[in-house]
Amino acid sequence: MYNPYSLEGKTILITGASSGIGRATAIECSKLGARCIITARNQERLQQTLNQLEGDGHIQIFADLTKKDELENLINQTPKIDGLVNSAGIVYSKPITFIKQDDLDKIFSINTYAPIILTKSLIKQKKINKRGSIVIISSIASDTQTPGNTIYGMAKSALACFTRYCALELAQNKIRVNSIHPGMINTEMTANICISKEEIEIDKNTYPLKRYGEPQEIAWAIIYLLSDASSFVTGSKLTIDGGKSLI
Repeated sequence: MYNPYSLEGKTILITGASSGIGRATAIECSKLGARCIITARNQERLQQTLNQLEGDGHIQIFADLTKKDELENLINQTPKIDGLVNSAGIVYSKPITFIKQDDLDKIFSINTYAPIILTKSLIKQKKINKRGSIVIISSIASDTQTPGNTIYGMAKSALACFTRYCALELAQNKIRVNSIHPGMINTEMTANICISKEEIEIDKNTYPLKRYGEPQEIAWAIIYLLSDASSFVTGSKLTIDGGKSLI
């Protein structure tokens, strides 16, 4: 059956694959025929993701991307790939007057530096095949301002900027680079945000669609950008937020 979104024959590296968007992406990619290389720092949860993948030949590589030796080990173990999904990251909230240097170092290290260094290293070692695709998970926090969300928003803004520069430089190699900017998604990270259920329901009502998104809804968009269906798309920003950024 004809399917322009098929990932048959493609090898995809997905970071942050132990939960949330990363896990959903790995599962959905495997359903469409991809061979998945999944990585995360939580071994037990990563194994759970591996157990849910369809097909054969998938590989799990444990790595904390903020640790130089583990990042280098991931890069060395990664075979030639057709797609890279930079999904690993954490949420963080603190008012500006309480921000410390350690807060900046922690959030930028995980959310910004790690995906940039990983992407750079895979390109330098020529591990991303021509006509490959890189998908970077940013956030609507890069464009919308919520009190207390300063560091997270800055870190995700940097990724959005990196996406555009990377797309321009890699076009000569026929490698596409795009970013996805989700609103609030029902993941473990969302559940761990320290606000009450009542406040969450109030926040959901600020979304025109009156709900948060589901991880697979982001995964399906990632698959579009990984597939040949988006072969003329690079340097683009895809916002998936239930209309939140409209208001």
